[in-house]
Amino acid sequence: MDLEEGNIVLCTVDRIEKTTVFVKILHAGKELEGSIITSEIAPGRIRNLRDYVVPSKKIVCKILRISGDRIDLSLRRVSKKEQKEVMDEYSQEKSYISILKSILGEKADAVIKEIEKTQKVFDFINESKENSSKLEKIIGKENVEKILKIINSQKQKKTIIKKEFQLSSSKPEGIILIKNILGEIKGVQIKYLAAGKYILSKESEDLKKADQKLKDILEEISEKAKKLGMEFKIK
Repeated sequence: MDLEEGNIVLCTVDRIEKTTVFVKILHAGKELEGSIITSEIAPGRIRNLRDYVVPSKKIVCKILRISGDRIDLSLRRVSKKEQKEVMDEYSQEKSYISILKSILGEKADAVIKEIEKTQKVFDFINESKENSSKLEKIIGKENVEKILKIINSQKQKKTIIKKEFQLSSSKPEGIILIKNILGEIKGVQIKYLAAGKYILSKESEDLKKADQKLKDILEEISEKAKKLGMEFKIK
């Protein structure tokens, strides 16, 4: 997957030159360079950049622009939720790499490089939990079984994903229409907040799958609401 404007990425601070912070981004097995200007480090006046960033520190940034080899980033536009999700994923990926090294020994580095040519180790291993064929081609069935046994024995950390939306109708039977639409939703929790406002939530070990599940449900609600002439909006 190519990097795009709006993507949230994990970066490693490389150096600070005057009012610009330069970082390294590992993507598809390649190390790319990005930059952050002072105004995108934090809101308000910054007296000392090193209060926020220092060389070798891991930070989570948002891609603002991509122009050729130049990648402009923002640190201040990343929400705490986004930062936590990326850092949790990074922590889990380190655990996966540690397991690979414990089973494969000296061969692990070459295997990791091979995986990172197409995707992150985190995503690759998570996919291998359900379908290990790609991993088996690289390291063999016996090693895959050992690795998955260790991973499955670990207590995976669960996170709750939430999305707020509005659904209302001016029709006399509006309440019934809303109940019918929301009553068909399965696999997630729905909470009433206030007049016309609701929140979907799902607890999962796989943040990306949970997030996609909620997006699919919201799209389904949107389509049904449109057909019935109802008002729908995602916050």
